[in-house]
Amino acid sequence: MRYKLKVKPKSPVIIEGFPGFGLVGTIATEFLIEHLGATKIGYIRMEEIPPVVAVHASRPVDPLGIFYSKKKNIVILHALANMQGFEWEISDVLVKIAKELKAKEIISLEGVGSQAINTSKEPKAYYLSDSKKFKSKHGEPLVEGILVGVTGALMLRDDILSTGIFAETDSSLPDSRAAAKILCVLDEYLKLNLDYSPLLKKAEMFEKRLKGVISKSQEFSTKAEKRNQTYFG
Repeated sequence: MRYKLKVKPKSPVIIEGFPGFGLVGTIATEFLIEHLGATKIGYIRMEEIPPVVAVHASRPVDPLGIFYSKKKNIVILHALANMQGFEWEISDVLVKIAKELKAKEIISLEGVGSQAINTSKEPKAYYLSDSKKFKSKHGEPLVEGILVGVTGALMLRDDILSTGIFAETDSSLPDSRAAAKILCVLDEYLKLNLDYSPLLKKAEMFEKRLKGVISKSQEFSTKAEKRNQTYFG
């Protein structure tokens, strides 16, 4: 596993979002990249996963792309690939990047599964933070729960300041409402001045596109695995 940065911002905040429950992290980071006008400055490469690259608007979409908003000094890791089985390695790389850039903290955006969601109500948001400065009127502290994936691995580390923002979601469907709720809490913390009026409309657009991109990536990854099994089985 390796990474490359064409630009090395000084003391940024790093935000990461993986598909996970309801694609919430990916939808939220996709919106942030567009809203903040972030540009691609690097990527993370993993030889352990099939080299499947989605194409959007005649451009390849990196499975693990690194973007930067100069205006807000925020680095965003936008993930389309399923990193199951490599969570510890990804967290190690993220922390390595954070230390190289002297990042202020790493913020993880994540959906958390819930069977008690009332679709007529706004999903609840929760947070877990090492930062004493973190406060939120739109979310509440996560008191009990289970964190998995890269976010779980990051939360167990004591060598970097970490914050997790979570929203309840139905894990079987892409959830733009949960992504919007997470962004509401994030905006409150980082003062990003997000425009909430078109947020859900845009998030739903991202939701449809990302669902297609991720499902195609998974489909081709499965085909590649079956082909390898045929060659060597």
